[in-house]
Amino acid sequence: MSDRRDPVERAGDGSRDLYDISTWEERTSVDGLAVALYRFLAASARVAIILVAFALLLLVGGFAALTNLEIGTLTVLSAVPALGLAAYVYYSDVTTSEPLSLLVGTFLLGVLTANFAAVLNGVTKPFFQGFGFLGTVLFFYLVVGPVEETVKLLAVRLYAYTDDRFNSVVDGAVYGAMAGLGFAFVENALYISRELPTEGLDLGLDLIGMGGGITAVRALAGPGHVIYTAIAGYYLGLARFNPENRGPIVIKGLLIASFVHATYNSTVGIGSGLISMVTGLEGLAPFVVYVLIFDGVFGFYLIRKIRRYRDAYRNAHTPSYDDASAHPEPSESE
Repeated sequence: MSDRRDPVERAGDGSRDLYDISTWEERTSVDGLAVALYRFLAASARVAIILVAFALLLLVGGFAALTNLEIGTLTVLSAVPALGLAAYVYYSDVTTSEPLSLLVGTFLLGVLTANFAAVLNGVTKPFFQGFGFLGTVLFFYLVVGPVEETVKLLAVRLYAYTDDRFNSVVDGAVYGAMAGLGFAFVENALYISRELPTEGLDLGLDLIGMGGGITAVRALAGPGHVIYTAIAGYYLGLARFNPENRGPIVIKGLLIASFVHATYNSTVGIGSGLISMVTGLEGLAPFVVYVLIFDGVFGFYLIRKIRRYRDAYRNAHTPSYDDASAHPEPSESE
C-alpha cells in the first residue's frame, strides 16, 4: 500500500504539531461546525434519496403490494424462492451474524431504490425500440443491467455500508442479497399488479388460476436479483476494506453483476425456446428448466466466492501446528 501522507508528515518524527499544516482533526469550534454540517448534509442527502424513491414507489404503483390484499399475497408468494436464497447467503456468513435492523433496512431500501430503475428503464426504452432484437439486447446490456444493479447496490451503500457492524467482506454479499430481495419484491408487485385487475379478484381461485401463472414466472425471476446483487455486494465489501482501490473494485462488481443480469434477460426467451424444441416440453416447463440452469451456474459462482472467504476466515482463526506447539496448553500440575 502506498504512503498517502503529505511529505511534511512523512518526513517528520511525530514530535511536531502539524494540525492544519498537513494533518487535521476536530479541535476548534469552527472545526466542530464543519463536522456537524458535513454530517447533516450527508444524512440529508440520504433522506432526500429515500423520500424521492418513496414518491416514485407511489407513482409507479408498487404500493399495491401493501394496499391490495390479493396482489400483496401473490407478491409475497412470488418472493419466497428469492427469500430462501437470501436466507442461504445470510447463513453462509461465517463471521458475526448481521443485525436484523440492518437486514430489514437494506431490504426496504431495495424496495425503494427499485423505483429509480423503473423510471429510468421506462424513459430510455423507446430509444432502443426502433432497432428490433438488437435494440432490445443493447437495452438490456446498456441500461437494464447497469441501472438495476447500481440502484440495488445503492440500497446497501445508503445504510448498511456506513455502519460499523458491516465488518467483513462477506457482509457485502449478505446485504447485497437483501437489497436484491427488496428489488425483486417490488418488481414482482409491479408485474403482478399490471397483469391482474386490482378489483374483483377471488383470493382462492386467482391464486390457482390467472394469478398463479404470473406468480410462478416472477417467483423464478426473483432469485436472479439476489444472486446478481450478492455478487456486486461482495465486491462492495471487498472495496470497503481496500480503500486505495475502492472505485475499481466496486466497478468490477457492477460489471460482473450487470453482465450476468443482461445476459439472463437477453437469453431467457431463446434458451427456453431451444429447450422446448429439444425436449418437447411445453408451457412453463422450458422456462423453469432454463432458469434453473442459468441461476444454478451463477449461483454456484457466488457460493464459491463465499466458500473461499469462509475457508480463508477459518484458516486465519485456527491456530497452526507451529503456533500450538509454541504455546502448549498448561498441564494440570502447572
